[in-house]
Amino acid sequence: MYEYIKKIMFLLDPENAHNLAEFSLKNGYKACPFAFSKYAEKHFVEDKTLHQEIEGIRFVNPVGLAAGFDKNATMIKPLTSLGFGHIEYGTLTPKPQSGNPKPRLFRYPEFNSIQNAMGFNNDGADKISKRVRKIYPFAVPLGANIGKNKTTPLENAIDDYSILIDRFKELCDYFVINISSPNTKGLRDLQNEEFIKSIFEMGISKTNKPIFLKLAPDMPTQNAVKLALVAKNSGAKGIIATNTTIDYSLLPNSKDFGGISGEVLKEKSYNFFKELAKELFGKITLISVGGIDSSQEAYKRIKAGASLVQVYSSLIFKGPALLEEINKGLIELLKKDGYTHIGDAVGADLKGGQ
Repeated sequence: MYEYIKKIMFLLDPENAHNLAEFSLKNGYKACPFAFSKYAEKHFVEDKTLHQEIEGIRFVNPVGLAAGFDKNATMIKPLTSLGFGHIEYGTLTPKPQSGNPKPRLFRYPEFNSIQNAMGFNNDGADKISKRVRKIYPFAVPLGANIGKNKTTPLENAIDDYSILIDRFKELCDYFVINISSPNTKGLRDLQNEEFIKSIFEMGISKTNKPIFLKLAPDMPTQNAVKLALVAKNSGAKGIIATNTTIDYSLLPNSKDFGGISGEVLKEKSYNFFKELAKELFGKITLISVGGIDSSQEAYKRIKAGASLVQVYSSLIFKGPALLEEINKGLIELLKKDGYTHIGDAVGADLKGGQ
């Protein structure tokens, strides 16, 4: 059925298709929550083999939705019904903003990949916080992915993150500091030791919710390790790797702006994550995202050191059945390798395991 829906959706401009999907999910859930509940009963994977407690948060399965799909927290309930074990909403900013000029979202079906230059378009902290307050605390962990407004000078960027932590500290289970998107001018310049130290020291002074750092895959891994260690020593509880890439050589006929995600990012993201994990596994929680589109790929990241994985682009190309496939596939792969719990497999390649 999803293949049929996809054919229709792919006739539309990518951003219009996304808006239609958002409209359909949120209004479909309002009109018929029973249908979503029945789907969840049949397809949501909740097996003790996959249960984990990470940084004091209970995850019933390791597959989450990466930030960017539900920017405004309008689809949390229906998306959870599809099978996600955690959901990241955002990236959100203090003030509403429209984002970059259109067209700014491009799909490449032959490569199962997407290129976006959205620019943190979102409804702003006031509207989004009111929306989340109606449902939080929620059935699965919610992460608030936070960024700065385009108009905020870099020297004042920390103020935007401070405002958002204050506003959302009772409306999420964890925060993600987004300074790695390529779509806000100068944002990646904040991936430096001084800013990372300052932002995490500020963050932990305001909340006891875990705060994670999301890194871009386009810096040398030794630099990424150094920044991750600064974050850890300043209070960070986790590292998410990776954001989209600006390595346009990965995608034939790509635009020369925006960030690339999907299948073409898979190898680059995995290699970046693997090198990062060699230095950081056991010191800080690691979450892998970027090109994950199967149980085999998710398991590969888990054995490389990831406690959790996240998907985005593969959801668009493969549909909601992907979530059940990954989770059920993970259970089978764990059994095949003789593991009784996912925690036994996390970092197995680094521990000399299977």
